[in-house]
Amino acid sequence: MKRRHLFMLSLGGVIGTGLFLNVGYTINQSGAGGALIGYLFGGLILYLVMVCLGELAVYMPVTGSFQAYATKFINPSAGFALGWMYFIGSATTAGVEFTAAGIIMQRWFPDVSIWIWCAIFIVLLFSLNALTTKGFAESEYWFAGIKVVAVIFFIIIGAAAVFGIIPLADRPAPHFQNLAPSGLFPAGIAILFVTMMNVIFSYQGSELIGIAAGESEEPEKNIPRAIRNVLVRIIVFYISSIVVLSAIFPSAELGLLESPFVTLMDLAGIPFAPDIMNFVILTAILSVGNSCLYASTRLLWAMAHEGMAPKRFGKLSKRKVPFTALVFTMLFSLLSLLTSFIAADTVFVLLMSIAGISVTISWMGIALSQFMFRRKYLQAGGKIEDLKYKVPFYPLVPIICIVFCLAILIFLAFDPTQLVGLLVGIGFLVACILFYRFKLAKNEKADEDTDINGTA
Repeated sequence: MKRRHLFMLSLGGVIGTGLFLNVGYTINQSGAGGALIGYLFGGLILYLVMVCLGELAVYMPVTGSFQAYATKFINPSAGFALGWMYFIGSATTAGVEFTAAGIIMQRWFPDVSIWIWCAIFIVLLFSLNALTTKGFAESEYWFAGIKVVAVIFFIIIGAAAVFGIIPLADRPAPHFQNLAPSGLFPAGIAILFVTMMNVIFSYQGSELIGIAAGESEEPEKNIPRAIRNVLVRIIVFYISSIVVLSAIFPSAELGLLESPFVTLMDLAGIPFAPDIMNFVILTAILSVGNSCLYASTRLLWAMAHEGMAPKRFGKLSKRKVPFTALVFTMLFSLLSLLTSFIAADTVFVLLMSIAGISVTISWMGIALSQFMFRRKYLQAGGKIEDLKYKVPFYPLVPIICIVFCLAILIFLAFDPTQLVGLLVGIGFLVACILFYRFKLAKNEKADEDTDINGTA
């Protein structure tokens, strides 16, 4: 991949459902003040994760990086658990995106069941990912470009509506009245800690820089540039959108069943703008699903070559695509078809919680991998000045990152709606570690003994 592909892949992986639907839901749950603080705090965690990942990816650019780093610098059981944990989270996120895409289609086809649209989009993105890596990267580049332009357009229109330059159909110019102190935290400050999982889910995808490092040109130059650019643009886009939406809409008016971006365009009365924005949001959501499928299949392919997944997932098609791994990944997208008998917003929140918990644990693994890497690098006689990209203020950065992510998981224990997902996530992590230590590690030792004895 070229630098432009790498940059847009990371940016595009974040600007999707998390921005166009989830921001409205977060404002509804925690208020404007809670959303702003949450996304700023989440941006800080994202920065800590990205610089840790940057040092690792530049030093050791490999496909399926998270699992490889944890295996090499922590221990193989941690690599096995982290790889499968991130795979589950990323593959499930694809199901979230398909569910969101079905919700978006309700604007145009209210009588068509959401699950039918989910099935159609599953087939579409499966076909795109079955093409060559270059074909995937090029399609994602244009997908991401469209939604970046759309977000900028929305922020301009929204700012004009806030100051009355563009009149709204059912309300006077708000002039930030909804951002008065009394309305910033309608449900109290404590709800902020519960909704942080929404924020983490929204920022998921930036770490695709590490996944794609092994298939990119000049990673030592392009990865640091992509990290800097992505961080700035993500935070600007999210914070600007939250300010605009919170200024125009009371938090009680926002939710999940329609994108607040489209609602604003309806109120502004700009001809065809609502439908155009709805179409752009649809492409944005599908682009994130596209990125998740890419990340999941490449990670599964890498684990197969490390003996941490069935060998069949390590095979490539004639187009050099891990086709079997792609088919397996798509099975998780079928969770979106639960919308055939469960309310779409319920399925969305459930899958979002699973994905958010998985990525939080994965971010902790990235930070711990960098901490262990730097320590082993120095113990082996390595020099800091020889690192082409380095984490500042080591070891504070990885330690703070781990503590913040751990705190978010602890607060989830006090939310009954997410406690089950948390327990399942932790249970799955522990099960992966135990499975590796008592099954795979034992098999590897037996193979080594066989080789030593010359019987094979």
